[in-house]
Amino acid sequence: MYYGFDMGGTKIELAVFDESLNPIWQKRVPTPKDDYQALLNAFRHLTEEADTQFNGQGKVGVGIPGIVNHEKGTVFTTNVPAAKYQPLVYDLADTLQRPVKVENDANCFALSEAWAPEFKNYPTVLGLILGTGVGGGFVTHGKALPGKNGIAGEIGHMNVTLQGARLLGNQVPEVMCGCGKPACFETYLSGPGFERIYTSFTGEQKSAIEIIQLYYQGDRNAKQHVERYIDLLGMFLGQVLTILDPDLVVIGGGLSQFDGIYQLLPDVLPQYLYGIANLPAIEKARYGDSGGARGAACLNLLD
Repeated sequence: MYYGFDMGGTKIELAVFDESLNPIWQKRVPTPKDDYQALLNAFRHLTEEADTQFNGQGKVGVGIPGIVNHEKGTVFTTNVPAAKYQPLVYDLADTLQRPVKVENDANCFALSEAWAPEFKNYPTVLGLILGTGVGGGFVTHGKALPGKNGIAGEIGHMNVTLQGARLLGNQVPEVMCGCGKPACFETYLSGPGFERIYTSFTGEQKSAIEIIQLYYQGDRNAKQHVERYIDLLGMFLGQVLTILDPDLVVIGGGLSQFDGIYQLLPDVLPQYLYGIANLPAIEKARYGDSGGARGAACLNLLD
């Protein structure tokens, strides 16, 4: 059995999968985000319940909203203050009495998609999240690559290019990113960034859903906005693809539901790729919100 934990700021979800990654049991509990011992106990209670349910010890993987230092076993997460800078990897192993693998939730998202039946034949997969922020994960031959400092995949914090600055002009004010640096691509390509660019050019405040509805209705401002956004996304993704050169890009997050991305991006992206490069496959994520726990379970698949 594979146990996949998805730890968030409000809930901890445990999903149990069989050897073929079929989900067979699931339970959620509130996250004790201000009490570290209570947090460890929540993992223990869920694990013991699953062990009893299936009469054995499952292999445990955990996805967290933050950065994992694999050398020290510590985590950095602002969503769960109790775990910040704590040796969560080692403490969970002691608490659960078995090896535990802990990884960033964006890497778990990418891993879950890389192990989708229709995607698992792609040797390299880039998972791109376009949601409240912009994140990602890179998987090669079924294994997530966290990097030396656990920050591989934090692609949203690349700085906007000169071309991007020209595209946005003085219309869109530069804002400080949550990482503490200005003009990260995340501040423009995330859901809030999508809305902010629209407001900056039109003077109207609308939600992403409203803007997309207007786009499908043929609204001129919405169409120009989407074209501008896709152009900026192409600039960003062109740089990432030049560095990683994946076989497949899977897009998740709220904006991934906008089908215009998959219709327009293949026409825009080639101009931003290295001269001899061919487009990778570009697909919508298959598992959505359930991908976190599934990806955490996938951490143990190659053992």
